Amino acid sequence: MKKTGIFSGSFNPVHIGHLALANWLCEYEGLDEIWFLVTPQNPLKKEHELMDDRLRYEMVKAAIGDYPRFKASDFEFSLPKPSYSVDTLQKLQEAYPDRRFYFILGADNWVTISRWKNHEELLAGYPVLIYPRSGYDVRIPARYSHIRLVGAPVIDISSTHIRQAFHEGKDLRFFLPESVMERLYGDGR
Repeated sequence: MKKTGIFSGSFNPVHIGHLALANWLCEYEGLDEIWFLVTPQNPLKKEHELMDDRLRYEMVKAAIGDYPRFKASDFEFSLPKPSYSVDTLQKLQEAYPDRRFYFILGADNWVTISRWKNHEELLAGYPVLIYPRSGYDVRIPARYSHIRLVGAPVIDISSTHIRQAFHEGKDLRFFLPESVMERLYGDGR
């Protein structure tokens, strides 16, 4: 059974931190593949802050290119909005029974997991890999033996910072894959 990591997020935009983390999870945590699941609307984020759904999906596709262990997914685009991770994981398991799904979660989201819809069901039903974020202390209750903090390097790059820098006209060439830069800047860099 394939071990598939579900890296769900807005990817607003996708950046090298996302890609480096996904690569690390495949190479050091035993995942066979990572699906970058582009979320149309996170219920904990304001919708007007998001770039167009299709643009974010196309940027993820462009960023991962033909790397065989990464897949861009618009699976949630056909689900009711807002998207809830527990519902998405259940639908994914129904659609792909030949895979074992691992939910990838940042330490910043771990500390707010109790606000998520049916979070106990999600935590009981799926292995969770928590990646470290600066300033967040992760404590995992003993009852969750299938949830673990991974030793991935902390990469302090955020999509929020990138969007702000983009609007300020900053040169972001080393923060974003070239294919994403082309979609954001066009030829007018």
